[in-house]
Amino acid sequence: MKFLSLPFTFSPVLGRRLVLPGAVLGAVGAAGLTYRMGLLVPGALVGLPIAAMVLAVLFQKPRVGMVAFIVYCFLVMTISRHLKGVPFGLGMDGLLVLLWVAVVFHRSRTVVDWSRINNDLCWLGAIWFIITILEIANPAGASILGWYYEMRGTTFYWSLSVPLVMMLFSRRQDLRLFLGLVLFFSVAGALYGVKQKTFGPDAAEQLWLDTGAAKTHILFGVLRVFSYYSEAAQFGASQAHIAVVSLVLALGPFRWWKRVLFGLSSALCLDGMLISGTRGALFVLVAGVFMYLVLSKQVKVLILGGLLAGGAFGVLKYTSIGNANPSVARMRTSLDPNDASLLVRLRNQAKLREYLATRPLGGGVGTIGIWGEKYNADKYLSTIAPDSYFVKIWAEYGIVGFLIWLGMMLYILGKSCGIVWRTRDPRLRQMLLALTAGYLGVLMGSYGNEVMNQMPSAMIVYMGWAFVFLGPKLDWPAGVGEGAAETDKANLLKKNVMLSGAQRN
Repeated sequence: MKFLSLPFTFSPVLGRRLVLPGAVLGAVGAAGLTYRMGLLVPGALVGLPIAAMVLAVLFQKPRVGMVAFIVYCFLVMTISRHLKGVPFGLGMDGLLVLLWVAVVFHRSRTVVDWSRINNDLCWLGAIWFIITILEIANPAGASILGWYYEMRGTTFYWSLSVPLVMMLFSRRQDLRLFLGLVLFFSVAGALYGVKQKTFGPDAAEQLWLDTGAAKTHILFGVLRVFSYYSEAAQFGASQAHIAVVSLVLALGPFRWWKRVLFGLSSALCLDGMLISGTRGALFVLVAGVFMYLVLSKQVKVLILGGLLAGGAFGVLKYTSIGNANPSVARMRTSLDPNDASLLVRLRNQAKLREYLATRPLGGGVGTIGIWGEKYNADKYLSTIAPDSYFVKIWAEYGIVGFLIWLGMMLYILGKSCGIVWRTRDPRLRQMLLALTAGYLGVLMGSYGNEVMNQMPSAMIVYMGWAFVFLGPKLDWPAGVGEGAAETDKANLLKKNVMLSGAQRN
């Protein structure tokens, strides 16, 4: 149409001539903005195209986002330690929220099946999330920022990640991928820890130690290795957790070379646990192995394992064997009832018992621990170190909230055991058993340290729950037989052929 025509026309030659001056002007403008606003400008110029590409991938294939979430949970702390000034920890929250947006707007029912989240595990997460929201109105008047940062590991990741696994990551191959990623990054963490112990921390890690972490991570001149995790306690507990998972898998009905790899993974993670100097990790290991022995359905294995565990306990408790090794010597102190650290914890718990006697709903979420010190420094609870996830739940939610939380944890454990016990496919059963044994280990380890609410342990436990609860659908002959072992499917086919032949005759 004539009235829409421009009074001038663009020449391709003219356009090519303007490219270079335009690029120069753009570079000069970006340099000027960088001079005024710092590295934010070039970071945005690089980050925005990457962010746009990530969004496109997430909305087209949200399962890729689940893989990214798993990897990010392992690496987020070392990224934050090496790149200062950016709240990388909130990236986990953002990734989960984006995945939910992608799920809500995804049009394919074959990719997103909402019916899968109508189960007790998802409802328990929703109930605990609602209780946490109600804690905002706690009469103690805790800071909303403290509440937000604390509730992330306690309920936010649980209530968001579990349904996503059940909708997007619910196949047998997804379970194998999940275990493969977890084992790979855990073993890499163990090897990085060996490097850290042998050659010392790098510049960013040394700065982190020098700014306050050294008082808990350098004891008697010996570094408590923390690898690329948040700190040594989380590193040690996570390594013990994956040592249990790998050990159970190594004892499963898999090919010989896979069992060898699982065994090596368990040994490396066990070494990572030792060099972390985390005494509470010992209980993760013991509880996890105990759960495997109980659910293994093998009385001889249970008796033999019990004898070996009792012998190991006796060596640590009643002898001085191995004291020349600082890691073994520190582990031995975890069984000493007169240990100075244990006595301090008991005194702190006595203070909390007196304070919470008249506060059945606790002092509010985010009032104790690191977020209490940062955002609720005016509250009494912020002056007491919880030193335990159980104690933290008790202090924040009160005895009422603690009993609800503990009941949920035991219900999940009990149902997981029942699912494992009834699973027919031997390989699937072993994978679910590994996750259940690891969960009990982490739950028991959380009695002595904050484990379940820290990454990557929180992610592994929560997503592990989802896979265990999906077990009946993955098992043979549930669903379409995806969980069946190849031999079982072959036998079923032969049986059907024989029956059809008999009917014809």
